[in-house]
Amino acid sequence: MRVLDFDRVDGNDWLAVNQFTVAENKRTRRPDVVLFVNGLPLAVAELKNAADEGATIWSAFQQLQTYKAEVPALFATNELLVIFDGVEARVGTLTAGREWFKPWRTIAGQRLADPHVPELQVVSEGLCAPRRFLDLVRDFVVIEDEGGGKLTKKMAGYHQFHAVQVAVSETLRAAELARAGHVAEAAGRYEASAKPGGKPGDHRVGVVWHTQGSGKSLTMAFYAGRIIREPAMENPPIVVLTDGNSAFWSSASCASTATRRTNRSRPRRRFWSRRRCCPGNGRRCRPDTTRAWSTLHRRPTGVTPQESSGRPRWGDPVPESRSPAVPQSRRLFAMSSKTSL
Repeated sequence: MRVLDFDRVDGNDWLAVNQFTVAENKRTRRPDVVLFVNGLPLAVAELKNAADEGATIWSAFQQLQTYKAEVPALFATNELLVIFDGVEARVGTLTAGREWFKPWRTIAGQRLADPHVPELQVVSEGLCAPRRFLDLVRDFVVIEDEGGGKLTKKMAGYHQFHAVQVAVSETLRAAELARAGHVAEAAGRYEASAKPGGKPGDHRVGVVWHTQGSGKSLTMAFYAGRIIREPAMENPPIVVLTDGNSAFWSSASCASTATRRTNRSRPRRRFWSRRRCCPGNGRRCRPDTTRAWSTLHRRPTGVTPQESSGRPRWGDPVPESRSPAVPQSRRLFAMSSKTSL
């Protein structure tokens, strides 16, 4: 029995309560809005009055910290916090500091929301809509162990959320696989200009471009966890190529996202590989790392794929002579710290 029905939105009981009273440890608090799904308080919003000159978005943030300290039971199952000062709205997680409460800038993922649309409306329709909220809870929240017993809960930003949704759809298209079940979002894109999609079965997924500090490693972790859940992918191995320590270990620390089981008898298979330990840089490699390099070749950022030195082009089918013993449909992609796909 599952607590949440992720496949059928209507299979869950949804309830948003205004001024919900919580009593704990001889203290009583009333958060502005609590979102319950099947009786679980999964989201809490603190909304300040725009007419109050002393109310700011950070006073709303501080109010949530007070709730966490005085009525912690309310946050035992929390996945999302929302703060609003009448103009600005930001979202974050239970452990996020002020700097990690970020705006949610799109509703459907196809374009940024009109600046005249209230930010709280964008959050409500773009993130708290039932289908998207269930997707967030299942696929876009991770817990990272930062060492010393400190755990940090992290959630996807709007760009990561929609990039992964599109990447999964493109992966299935490139592998010419039919998708089983509900498609969470239509194919939204964040691009400087429109670009046509590929042909079914062409083994060319594409590239997700990131700026520095935009969460490349987490996007990789979210994508890995999302793609292995697709029945059509048949429990695929995942290869991660990086050119530095931080991105690799950040992905590895969120590896629980990519290690769920399809069923009790078949654990998820992972295959981690480090880009800087590949042939050609003067360092010895483990056999599995060398094998990964001979099977999947990374496309350098901003470079048009070309045939060079006998190496395969980015996205080309893996030659049978080099391929590991897995079905062709599951032999597809490399992810790097500079290009997520």
